[in-house]
Amino acid sequence: MEIVYVYVKKRSEFGKQCNFSDRQAELNIDIPPNPELAEQFVERNPVDTGIQCSTSMSEHEANTERFEMETRGVNHIEGGWPKDVNPLELEQTIRFRKKVEKDENYINAIMQLGSIMEHCIKQNNAIDIYQEYFDDEDAVEVTDEAPSAKTINVFRDPQEIKRPATHVSWHPDGNRKLAVAYSCLNFQRAPEGMSNESYIWDLENPNRPEITLKPSSPLVTLEYNPKDSHVLLAGCYNGQIACWDTRKGSLVAELSTIEFSHRDPVYGTIWLQSKTGTECFSASTDGQPTKFMVGTEQGVVISCNRKGKTPAEKIVCTFSGHHGPIYALQRNPFYPKNFLTVGDWTARIWSEDSRESSIMWTKYHMAYLTDASWSPVRPAVFFTTKMDGTLDIWDFVFKQCDPALSLKQVCDEALFCLRVQDNGCFIACGSQLGTTTLLEVSNGLCTLQRNEKNTASSMFERETRREKILEARHREMRLKEKGKAEGRDDELRDEPPNLNLEELVTKAEEEFFDIIFTELKRKEAEAMKKQPKPPKQPSQETDEEVQGEEEAEEERGDGEGEEGGGEESPALGGQP
Repeated sequence: MEIVYVYVKKRSEFGKQCNFSDRQAELNIDIPPNPELAEQFVERNPVDTGIQCSTSMSEHEANTERFEMETRGVNHIEGGWPKDVNPLELEQTIRFRKKVEKDENYINAIMQLGSIMEHCIKQNNAIDIYQEYFDDEDAVEVTDEAPSAKTINVFRDPQEIKRPATHVSWHPDGNRKLAVAYSCLNFQRAPEGMSNESYIWDLENPNRPEITLKPSSPLVTLEYNPKDSHVLLAGCYNGQIACWDTRKGSLVAELSTIEFSHRDPVYGTIWLQSKTGTECFSASTDGQPTKFMVGTEQGVVISCNRKGKTPAEKIVCTFSGHHGPIYALQRNPFYPKNFLTVGDWTARIWSEDSRESSIMWTKYHMAYLTDASWSPVRPAVFFTTKMDGTLDIWDFVFKQCDPALSLKQVCDEALFCLRVQDNGCFIACGSQLGTTTLLEVSNGLCTLQRNEKNTASSMFERETRREKILEARHREMRLKEKGKAEGRDDELRDEPPNLNLEELVTKAEEEFFDIIFTELKRKEAEAMKKQPKPPKQPSQETDEEVQGEEEAEEERGDGEGEEGGGEESPALGGQP
């Protein structure tokens, strides 16, 4: 619709105007005093009142004018030569210098400038503006604040079908970026339409990934090249090794062929320290590893020698202690002889000098542990993640039985991986649904404490000695038991058959019949006690006659016992 005509009117020309005028005061309500209420008041005597005697102060802030700085440089080139002197000719320049040095004006100018320059040099020597006054103190005393951590950012998987974040890698230059690998590790359970993409995130922009990596198979692990931050190494779910150059875009720059790749998902990749910085190592479950120190699905850590020529030389030793697969293995950055492993429900600290058992371990948790990492700045601090979404921060100098800080419900789902920044202040945790949480820890957890290195070293050495003593004691007990068992076997095997079989039978028969006769005599004695005694005769009988009758009765009793024994013995087999 087109506007044909516009009516314009001033604001003062429309609406009801307010007219104000003066008038006399009016009394609306008059409340007289009530004497009954006055009786309810209580007089306070004395009355305490606080008075501020100091001068009232106020705080003001002023924003000063911003000072802008610029960087400028001066390029000094050789010049000032006369036109008849060629500065490229050495003889002409030497001749001209000698001519100028003989001039009095040149000498006077040099003397004046020399005194000024000498004064400036003495000033620089008097005060060293670049001097480090506290470079000898490596450790910093930190206040006794409680350990804490807070969430900085959350990076969520932009795909509709969420995938677990299986690996995290920090950008080597400044740690301002974060590379996250996404993959579903459940065999043949990946939903249809699930994306294969992984992302590189900028820490300042959690809403949208900076770079999208587009592989042919989902990425299980992803690592930045420490010498070239534009190059990334990745292990794929189908066993291939891929390499990206972010300067060339999102597509794969290099990819290993199927024939020379793994047969199972690549669970670990690492860049090797070499002159070119292009050598790498990958690990999977399709074969026994022959390099470095790795954890297996059987809960065994295998220490391998890369320079070994024979299989016996390549596999140096093994460490057994976990009841299930080992999900994380990392050496202590300050003491490489000690390393940390995570498997089943515990995290264990090992020493290469003690191979039969770990020197320290955590308690058994209710949830599985999924990943662990040492602090890069404190030798006594390490971090663990669990399936219930909990992040535990351990400081075994401060507390050995429980974590120093336990962050429950970092995510609503299980935590799968974690990675600590180089300065130890930030931690990135990846979850089952692809959410990457960035946390910042307190200064006490990322600042080296006083004498912490010595304390951690002495604790490692003490626990190693204790385990060695226990190992020696167990070994001694096993040898004793083995020696006793072998001695008993030798005695039974070497003992000659000296006894005669006929003698053993005869001895057994004699013992048998001795027992039978003893039992019969006991029964006869009991029967004689139970028989009634004959009545007493008149008193005309003399004592001699009574004694003779008693002797006769005793003789008859003995004769009856012999007859009874002779009758029963044939039924029991007869005498020998």
